[in-house]
Amino acid sequence: MASITKLPSGAYRVQIRRKGRYASETFLRRDDAHRWARQAETRVDQGLAPNKSSVSRLATFGDLIDIHIIDMCEVGKPPRRSKAATLTTLKRDLGKERIGHLDRQKLIDYGKMRAEQGAGPVTLGIDIGVIKMIITHAAAVHGLDISPEPVDLARVALKRLGLIGKGTERDRRPGTDELNRLFRCFDDNERLTLPMTRIVKFAVATAMRLDEICRVEWTDLDIDRRMLLIRDRKDPRNKTGNDQRIPLFAATGFDAWALVTAQVKDLGHVKGRIFPYNSRSVGTAFRRACKDVGVKDLHFHDLRHEGTSRLFEAGFAIEQVSLVTGHKDWKMLRRYTHIRPEALHGLAAARAPSPPGNLAAE
Repeated sequence: MASITKLPSGAYRVQIRRKGRYASETFLRRDDAHRWARQAETRVDQGLAPNKSSVSRLATFGDLIDIHIIDMCEVGKPPRRSKAATLTTLKRDLGKERIGHLDRQKLIDYGKMRAEQGAGPVTLGIDIGVIKMIITHAAAVHGLDISPEPVDLARVALKRLGLIGKGTERDRRPGTDELNRLFRCFDDNERLTLPMTRIVKFAVATAMRLDEICRVEWTDLDIDRRMLLIRDRKDPRNKTGNDQRIPLFAATGFDAWALVTAQVKDLGHVKGRIFPYNSRSVGTAFRRACKDVGVKDLHFHDLRHEGTSRLFEAGFAIEQVSLVTGHKDWKMLRRYTHIRPEALHGLAAARAPSPPGNLAAE
């Protein structure tokens, strides 16, 4: 008797137990699951093994993407926001391609097309990497007769053409005048419901990412020690469980603790999220304000760079700064650090020995 179960991912898992034989397959459509169950039971009655129909039905690259998502959801690892966006783009552009037609030249043409659309070397490199991951998954997990070699060859070609490579490190830091112009723009906008000035100051004060700011909760706040717990902080090595406690202080010029205190007064409660706003809305408001006041080429993520650089300018050592930013080593931290040369005057003055008493008297 066959049993069909709908999975949380929306797919259907069919299982048959007949004459001591067991078989299981996963399908995107319920009708396909019923059809396979009937065929499988018939084959068992005939003394044959059930067909691997779910594999035989994988005809397009879009099918490979779908089965990869299903498999990852089943093991509790659904694609996160950035990976899901990449998969959506790939399915849109390559989803209808027959698996056998996805050769080296097709992938090179895809890379050129993406570059014309504005995809940079890093973005395109990620796209090609995900394509290889999808193909390798299908071959390893489902036994599909498909080789990732064309993807490797396409990557080499695109790299030689300059379409894949390392990204240019940003060194953009907002000036004091630029920040003040943004603050005035936020404060003078009566229709703006988001406390953008406070959010921007908090971003510089803590060097936190926008999504981190918009998801920390009041229960993550240690009032006695003035510490904030950031859960599942982004880390290329650890996708989950990378929790970190950071201090809320005024070392960067903005007082993080005072900003949180002001947030309590505005909200009137300490339930849920500290900054209960949609990160996309915050990003949109920031970009709009930059355009309105003529602040060019400034991203919200640059505020994290700014906060990190200010910590170094304040005299903190690498290992101390990493306790705030969450970076694991200097190589990772370096790309976020752009100290202004003039800041060295302040550091030198702080470290200079006091002049002898007799010389000072003279």
